[in-house]
Amino acid sequence: MTGAIRRVHLLVEGQTEEVVADSVLRPHLEGLGWITTLSLVKTKRPAAGPSHKGGITGWAQVHRDIRLLLNDTSVDVLTTLFDYYAFPADCPGMADRPSGDVYERVGHVERCLADAVGDRRFRPNLVVHELEALVFAAADELGQFLGPELAERLRADVSAAGGPELVNDGPTTAPSKRLLDYCPGYVKTVDGPLAIQDLGLARLRAACPHLDGWLRTFEQ
Repeated sequence: MTGAIRRVHLLVEGQTEEVVADSVLRPHLEGLGWITTLSLVKTKRPAAGPSHKGGITGWAQVHRDIRLLLNDTSVDVLTTLFDYYAFPADCPGMADRPSGDVYERVGHVERCLADAVGDRRFRPNLVVHELEALVFAAADELGQFLGPELAERLRADVSAAGGPELVNDGPTTAPSKRLLDYCPGYVKTVDGPLAIQDLGLARLRAACPHLDGWLRTFEQ
């Protein structure tokens, strides 16, 4: 990127996304010349005391956070790291998703989110199907500290699905559900981010085309 320094803010869904954004995505974006900040979605705002953070329950909640962040005129781009799996049904685009493949459906929802916000600085991104899909891309790296049997099962799932992002979004078969089934001791905020870091962003992007396409928009 050339020209004036610009700022991108990442609004993330939970603690695991926050760790990956901070340890993997932020260094890459800052290497491109972006000033990068991030925050978690706020889930509750009690009358007294701090807000609770993490998790998306509905469009009103996330839309409020988006609008508040866009009030900051120093933000040149606001983007998101939200899971497509279990994304709230009341969010724009969810009710009329096309019947094509998952990339078409996710692209439709992202465009509808952008239209609903109506600010050219907002660049929504949904992770296909959820952040743990990126851990499936790092199967061998995860196996280094949780065992080769786990790596073998993840590789088999990726091969059957056609890619890490295509491991499906069923309530018992989504990537996060499979990881806990295969390895009850899996710690999502530690083990997954470490494996992704060990894999490296270049190889992660090669395995995850939707992630790669999103990052390319910051490189152009």
